[in-house]
Amino acid sequence: MQTKQRANYGAKSLVQQIVGTISKNIDKGIYRKNEKLLSINSYSKQHGVARDTIEKAYMILKNDGYIQSVSGKGYFVLGKPDVRMKVLLLFNKLSSYKKTVYDTIVRTLGDKARVDLHIHHYNPALLEESIDANLGNYHYYVVMPHFFDYSNEQEYLTILKKIPVDQLILLDKDLPKLAKQSAVFQDFRNDIYGALKVVTDLIAKYEKLIIIYPLDRHHPPEIKDGVMQFCEENRKKFEVIPAFKADDLKKGAVYIVLTENDLADLIKGARVSGYELGKDIGIISFNETVFKELLDITVITSDFEEMGRKTAELMLQNKTAVIKNAFKIIIRKSL
Repeated sequence: MQTKQRANYGAKSLVQQIVGTISKNIDKGIYRKNEKLLSINSYSKQHGVARDTIEKAYMILKNDGYIQSVSGKGYFVLGKPDVRMKVLLLFNKLSSYKKTVYDTIVRTLGDKARVDLHIHHYNPALLEESIDANLGNYHYYVVMPHFFDYSNEQEYLTILKKIPVDQLILLDKDLPKLAKQSAVFQDFRNDIYGALKVVTDLIAKYEKLIIIYPLDRHHPPEIKDGVMQFCEENRKKFEVIPAFKADDLKKGAVYIVLTENDLADLIKGARVSGYELGKDIGIISFNETVFKELLDITVITSDFEEMGRKTAELMLQNKTAVIKNAFKIIIRKSL
């Protein structure tokens, strides 16, 4: 049986690295009950590690109930001890839709896992602190890789590479420049472009699309790219504004809104100006909520319960996959 050591365990001793690698493979079902491990001599020759190092690691695993030794035959997997999978979620912020993702992950994993949550606030340095402090302590690290607009891409890619590929799951956004780790993601540019294509006929009566894109909220820039592509192909005027101001409300425009505050201000401004939604101005909001449903606001949204469920299933089934999450536009009277 092949046993591969995992890199990037920081200051942990070689014995601890071997123990961590084998125990996690047993926890995840990669090494199954009654499966024979490499002998001490074979492990030593194959990996260039001293025999006494392997012997110490196997003794720890034996004491922890992971393996047993059979005289004259070698070391065999006993199975996973009565411990739960450990999962560390590293989100960029808290929001209503991220709470939906979190709740679904926890609910789907149930009593099979212990889930901890850290917030990195779009800051690669804070993400690195969390990873360095917890590397080797969890079976999976689920990261939302949304960072400050000015963040250095190579910096955060290097940070994420500290996590072994088979323990890393990217959530909400994929990073193709990384190795082939799992991801459950939104394709922001193509998703919004595709959603707008669905409602091309409804948008035809408007002269311009205006996206309200706050500079301090660090939304994915691919959202702007998708809207711009649609406008260029359909010969629509396109404008990006950092915030909504009631005095600047433009009749004949479709507003694409990313935040709840801007949505509330926009609805209020339309009412004060006497503009009818879906006729004088259009509104498309990001991410579905009950309030938007009640207010009859058209939304572009991903299925966040599905995102959480598929992420949990990857861990439960010990699978590696890159999954584009479902995305749709819900057409209501505001368009």
